[in-house]
This record gives sequence, structure tokens and C-alpha cells, in this order.
Amino acid sequence: MFQKHLIFIITLIFLNMASAETINVEKIVQNVCMACHAMDGNSVVAANPKLSAQHESYLYKQLMNYKSGKRDNAVMAGMVANLSEDEMKGLAEYFSKQDLKLSKATSNGKGSLGEKIFRAGIKEKKVPACAGCHGPSGHGIPSKFPRLNAQHADYIKTQLQNFSVGLRANDSEKVMRMIAEKLSEKEMEAVSDYIQGLQ
Repeated sequence: MFQKHLIFIITLIFLNMASAETINVEKIVQNVCMACHAMDGNSVVAANPKLSAQHESYLYKQLMNYKSGKRDNAVMAGMVANLSEDEMKGLAEYFSKQDLKLSKATSNGKGSLGEKIFRAGIKEKKVPACAGCHGPSGHGIPSKFPRLNAQHADYIKTQLQNFSVGLRANDSEKVMRMIAEKLSEKEMEAVSDYIQGLQ
């Protein structure tokens, strides 16, 4: 009888801890993330990335990279400075489960330069198709390549620029740096706009 009561009490304690952890993550989102990324991760500011529906493993890696300095960004370094690994895991899980609000390309649809780069690459520059790693709809591959579809074009272009000059260097095997350094500003802008419109 005593054992049953003990098991029941321990179960209640763990359930309360799990519940408190969920509330804690939402509180962190409210206090740390919401101003730039919105409560549901669908940032309305084009310079700030949408986090909603992004792969959990990718979000966690980026948070860890900001904390360690592997990905350089003064604002984000300050935001994650006091977060534990468990809190960052909780944030990654939270945002990965939010619904992504779709966007539209501003001027770059079917048959455009952006579509050509995304779907076929640029053969003469040895630039592979973005779709090869990020998928035909830009949904990425969990644990390998991030989701891109509906991401703000301004944010994507900035990341391509950062990769191209080495300001961002947390890509596996330098893959994005080697690709981005071959793209012109016009090509970066075109493919970024096309990606923004992917469903």
C-alpha cells in the first residue's frame, strides 16, 4: 500500500515539474524572444527570422552557437547568455511546434532568376540547386538542413551576405560559405525573394 502511495506521489511531482517547465518556456518566450520574433515565432520584422515550424535540432544548434560565440551576433549572444541548455532545448521545441504563417514573393515567381537558382543552381558558377539540400518546397531536412520556405527575404539575403564574407561561419563543412561567395548581390536578392514565396 505504501509503495503505491509513494509511486503516486512521485508521479505527481514529475507531472508538476513537466508542467512548470512548459510554463517556464512560455515565460522565457514572453520575456526574451517575443519582442523580436513574436510569441508564435512569426516575426513581422523582415530583419528578424521566423522561428515557427523550424526544425527543433536546427533551432537548438543556433541557440547553442550564439551562446558559445560560434555564431556571432551581439544581440542574440546577450539574449541567450543566461539560458541553460534545457531552456534552449525547450525554446527550440516550443518554436518548432508553432504554425508557420506563409509569405509571398514580392516580384519573383515562376520562370524567374530566383526560381532558376533555387531549382537548378548556376552551372557555370558551380552553384548547386538550393532544393538539393533544402527540398523542392524549402522544407529542409530535419537535423541536416533548415527549413527556408516563407522566411523573410531580407533575413535570407543578409545570411547569404554574411556567409559570403565569413561573418557567419557555423555551417557544416563550409557548405554555405562556399556557395554564397559565388553569388552576386542580384542573385542573392532573387533567390531570397523566391524562397520567401515558397509554400
